[in-house]
Amino acid sequence: MPAAPGPTAPATLLQLMWLASPALPVGGFSYSEALEAAVDSGRIGGEAEAGDWLLDQLQLGLGRADLPLLAAALHAWRREDGETVAALNRWVVQTRESSELRQQTEQMGRSLAEWLRQRSADTSAGLLAALEPAPTWPVAFALAAARTLATPSEALLCFGFGWAENMVQTAIKAVPLGQSAGQRILGRLCETLPEVVEAALGLGESQRQAFTPMLAILSSRHETQYSRLFRS
Repeated sequence: MPAAPGPTAPATLLQLMWLASPALPVGGFSYSEALEAAVDSGRIGGEAEAGDWLLDQLQLGLGRADLPLLAAALHAWRREDGETVAALNRWVVQTRESSELRQQTEQMGRSLAEWLRQRSADTSAGLLAALEPAPTWPVAFALAAARTLATPSEALLCFGFGWAENMVQTAIKAVPLGQSAGQRILGRLCETLPEVVEAALGLGESQRQAFTPMLAILSSRHETQYSRLFRS
């Protein structure tokens, strides 16, 4: 049996819990990332379908795009490489395939940049706020994680869990589902998340990709959906 890893320092653990919390003032709870459109189109009608949808999104979306990018941005922030940070930020903007998805990453990125500026108005916070056309969510999150002593794996797990919790709450409201069903879906996501993070950490720059066509189509349809609860 492999030896257990050393314990995460309490201060670092608390900082990661803070970043993963729905109470973080970035508005993540107001987005469904096209899940609401998937419900409206009849693709999701219950717990099993919602769980399958989110597992696919975790593995094919976050696992191949946002998580490996977050790892690269974390390293760039820690070595104060502003040029690489700006390039990674442009990649996020260019790979958001609908207006709503782009607005989401920019709004959440701006909100986190402001939160970080209020806590410590250092050079990195200024660089983040100055990114064009706006700081994006994974790049801003990477700076927040870089200010902790978290390992890349811990930072990616934190990001992934925060996403999973928000999306489960979205499913509970949009499908709708009961709280117990939501917890079962969250359990499925948490079982898969460590292996997705491990795979993401092993991806090189040329292997990073954002290709989720049905997500993009449904996100575009959501922009004109007649009745909706969420902003994406």
